[in-house]
Amino acid sequence: MTRKELIELIKAKRSFLCVGLDTDLKKIPEHLLSETDPVFAFNKAIIDATIDVAVAYKPNLAFYESMGINGLISLKKTMEYIRQQSTKAFTIADAKRGDIGNTSQQYSKAFLSPEGDFNFDSMTIAPYMGEDSVVPFTTSEGKWVILLALTSNKGAFDFQFIEDKDTGKKLFETVLETSKKWGNADNMMYVVGATKADMLTQIRNIVPDSFLLVPGVGAQGGSLQEVCKYGITPECGLLVNSSRGIIYASKGEDFAECARNEAIKLQKEMEEELKKVGMI
Repeated sequence: MTRKELIELIKAKRSFLCVGLDTDLKKIPEHLLSETDPVFAFNKAIIDATIDVAVAYKPNLAFYESMGINGLISLKKTMEYIRQQSTKAFTIADAKRGDIGNTSQQYSKAFLSPEGDFNFDSMTIAPYMGEDSVVPFTTSEGKWVILLALTSNKGAFDFQFIEDKDTGKKLFETVLETSKKWGNADNMMYVVGATKADMLTQIRNIVPDSFLLVPGVGAQGGSLQEVCKYGITPECGLLVNSSRGIIYASKGEDFAECARNEAIKLQKEMEEELKKVGMI
């Protein structure tokens, strides 16, 4: 999906909501466990309930890989189902890969190739092995790298805020500046945690036009309004993710309906933010 197509999708759905499909067999409603493929049955119901208000879906690959071949089959079926929808959605492989060039080429082939089993639009990538570990993910037309920039976890302070004594730049700022040599606003996004919303001004000074994938709204305590205050652009420039707050809104047979209700709440808030910047 191109940048132009993504922006048009945001306008059409009046939303920049990304739904995280972190599907855990231990958390899905018990009545689904009798299904032949409980994970796919759950994902299908969530997609059906949210496709009109979600512009993106983000399966976290660890939840599927942990189930071995059955999990990968569920993931493949989920991706095929999303592509079958008449209403489009941007897809993100939340994989956080990053390795030497040869290995990155294989990861790109596995998850981004149109001829592969999954054919995601984008993939999250760890930047710390440098250029040759990232560039292989940027070579396919219409595919995106989503580079880890500033995360919400407690351990983010272990490395990401280390300051260069000569330049005064923090490590995450160096990552942002250096990565602009590897891609551009048409094929590279950045992960910025919602609980770091006050840092978005600094990030926007470095990457003013890039899309940011912002996890942490909802169950993790991030504020959509704070994220938009510092991070939204005239072309939106945001994909805000909610996982647990939507998909596990209920453990009962009404789980899909409850997921839809939570998704609509966020979509309505996003609609107001899009109006403020004149996108709709």
